[in-house]
Amino acid sequence: MLLAAGLAVSASIAFAAGTQVYNPQTRQWTDYDRTKAYKYYKLHNEVPEAFRPQTVKFRTAEVPGTIIIDGNQHFLYLVQPGQQAMRYGIGVGRDGFGWAGIVRVGRMAEWPTWTPPAEMVARDPKAMKYAAGMAGGPDNPLGARALYLYERDQDTIYRIHGTPEPWTIGLDVSSGCIRMRNDDVTDLASRVKVGAKVIVLMQGAALYKGV
Repeated sequence: MLLAAGLAVSASIAFAAGTQVYNPQTRQWTDYDRTKAYKYYKLHNEVPEAFRPQTVKFRTAEVPGTIIIDGNQHFLYLVQPGQQAMRYGIGVGRDGFGWAGIVRVGRMAEWPTWTPPAEMVARDPKAMKYAAGMAGGPDNPLGARALYLYERDQDTIYRIHGTPEPWTIGLDVSSGCIRMRNDDVTDLASRVKVGAKVIVLMQGAALYKGV
């Protein structure tokens, strides 16, 4: 069952806390908002090290190939053998668009067509021109790959996908989908099989910082 994070008391606490990144020079956690993220990317042509792919220690009872998404800390973990995981930085749903649940990868697509849901078309005039679909390409909001998330045999309308705005990784920016850098989602798609289990944690139920 999918759960809207906005219905949980813990969700408002999580959103209020905002994103933080660890500064190894000062050994402190510092706030990381959209303005800082954009400036950092323009200066380094890269996201902060914490949001770049890396192998980390990860203890879980889930089998290798499972995806676990920690929206609070903006990390996606792909479970690997030997109590390890591939960790990627992600952008997640902004206030009011968070959700949680256990779903699966129903299908995957390369340079997918983006068709905004009716709800988005209704609230966002910019999306109206693409109501019939936007062809895949570097400017497409779904980026280089999309992993379509299903609950049983039903498309949830949520995806794990790439983005033409890599500086937004690490932020609460989306309408509920999980966004990744194009290189990262391409790598993830090459490692994941259709049918893979995807666990999206409720905001406020995050894993410890530094996992």
